Amino acid sequence: MKTNDKANNITHKDMNRNCTRTVIMLLFLGLSVIAKAQFKTELYLTDLPDEALQEKVQQNISKLLTAMNNADAAQTSLDYTGIQIAQAARKTLDAMWAGNTYRCGDTEIVERCLTTPDNRYQVRNIPLFTKGVGEKDEYQEAVISFNTQGVIVDFHIAISTNLYVKILKKGWDVTDLRYRQMILDYVEQFRTAYNTKDMDFLEQIYSDDALIITGKVIKSVPSEMNKFMPQEKVKYIKQDKRQYLTKLGHIFKNNKRIHVMFDDIKVMRHPAKEGFYGVTLKQGYSSDSYSDVGYLFLLWDFTNAEAPQIHVRTWQPEMLSTTTKLPEEDVFTCDDFDIL
Repeated sequence: MKTNDKANNITHKDMNRNCTRTVIMLLFLGLSVIAKAQFKTELYLTDLPDEALQEKVQQNISKLLTAMNNADAAQTSLDYTGIQIAQAARKTLDAMWAGNTYRCGDTEIVERCLTTPDNRYQVRNIPLFTKGVGEKDEYQEAVISFNTQGVIVDFHIAISTNLYVKILKKGWDVTDLRYRQMILDYVEQFRTAYNTKDMDFLEQIYSDDALIITGKVIKSVPSEMNKFMPQEKVKYIKQDKRQYLTKLGHIFKNNKRIHVMFDDIKVMRHPAKEGFYGVTLKQGYSSDSYSDVGYLFLLWDFTNAEAPQIHVRTWQPEMLSTTTKLPEEDVFTCDDFDIL
C-alpha cells in the first residue's frame, strides 16, 4: 500500500511535535526536581548522647530550614506543617518574616549540640541570608534552641562565633562562665527583639526603674574670643522605661524594617555586686528612615536568673564628627553607675 507525500509529512510533523513536548516536559520536571533539591537543607548534630532525640531534632530543624528556603523562594509566609515548634518560636519567626525573608546558605549542616544553663539544648552557627540595604544579600547566623522532647522552643539571630567564644573564654570560674553564657543568650534575644519589634520581651527585660540615657552630638559655635574650630560635645537625654518604650513603639510602627547588629562585645563582672554585669556593645542600627553606629551599654541584673533585667541602658555615638571618635575612656561602664 502506498501513502502519499502529504500523509507522510503530517505523520513526521506529529512525531516531531510529540517528541518536542516530551523533551520539554522532562526538562521541566528535571528543573523542578533540581529546584526542590536546592531548597532543601539537612542538619546533622553531634554531641547529643540520646540517639532517638538526635534523630527527631535533626528532622525537625531540617524541616524548618527547608520551609524557610521554600518561603523565601516563593516570597510567602512560613508553612509549619509537620514541624514541632513552640508558639513563642513561631511568633519570633513570623515577626522576622514581616520585615524580611531568610534562607539557609547551605544544603547540609553539621554542628555540635550545646547545653544551655537552663538545661535546654542549642544549635548555633546556622548560616542565613537575607536582603539588606540596597537589596544586597546579607549574611547572618541563627541560634535554634529545643527541649528534651525535640520541640523547637526558640529561634533568634546570633552574634558572631568569634565574639561568642571570646567572651566565654574570659570566664573566671564556673559561676561566671554560666552567667556569661546566659548574658550572651539574652543579648542575642535582645537584638532579635528589636529586629522583630517584640515589645512584650522589651517590657519584660527592662526593669520598672530602668534608666535610659541617649547621647546626641552638638556643636558649640565659635565666638569672637574663641576663633578655633567648633567643639563637638555630647548632650545626654535621660528617660524612664515608660518614656523610652512609648517612643520606641512609635519608631516600630513607622518603620517596616528595623535592623540591629552588634559588632563588638565587652562583658564586665561588677567588682562588688554579685550577679550584676555591665555589657558594652558596638551597635549598628538601621531602619527605613534612619541609621547610626554607636556604643550601647547595658547593666544587667542576674540575681534572679529566671528573669534577668536591665537597670541601665545608654547609647553614645561612635563619631563626634567625621574625623573625631568618642574617646574610649568616655564610653559608659559599670563604674559610672552606683548600685544600691
